[in-house]
Amino acid sequence: MHVYEDPTTWAPERVRPKGQLVFRFVLTVLYTPVQFLMWLVAFVIFLAISLVTEIITVFSTSYEQGLFKAGDRVLDPLSKWPAWCVSWPELRHEGDAAYYRARTEKAVGRWTKRASVPRDPKKPRPPVECAIPLRHYRGVGGAYVAQVAVAQGWELRPTDVRKEVRLWWSAASHID
Repeated sequence: MHVYEDPTTWAPERVRPKGQLVFRFVLTVLYTPVQFLMWLVAFVIFLAISLVTEIITVFSTSYEQGLFKAGDRVLDPLSKWPAWCVSWPELRHEGDAAYYRARTEKAVGRWTKRASVPRDPKKPRPPVECAIPLRHYRGVGGAYVAQVAVAQGWELRPTDVRKEVRLWWSAASHID
């Protein structure tokens, strides 16, 4: 956290009312099958288009790359939960700082494990950037994410703490 940033934005989010959480959880339960069905339909459509246009992709790599980009633009947003969704653990542990501390440490630890893997020339490079979403640190605040991440070798990137905390693996500049 930089000196010029407002420290209140890095504080824990206020506890949401139980009634609101239950309502959002019910909406999430109703919405999840619809989202899964939309993702499945979009996937089948892209699969059908790619099978039909397989001949074009043999001759044109730009068409294939465009098809992949279009697929990413459509399928990626469908694979993420909207911000209003509430999961069962969030409903049960709203306001429990110890739960959110453990969840934050687990998320940062998972990214640290991925980023610290030695580079294998035959495999893609390990990730050097990550984003920890608000649902992982809601009860402890972005400052705790920064504290845990810096202790594990990450650096902060410009971020909107009300949505996510963006991190960069500082050891990546020392590799190679």
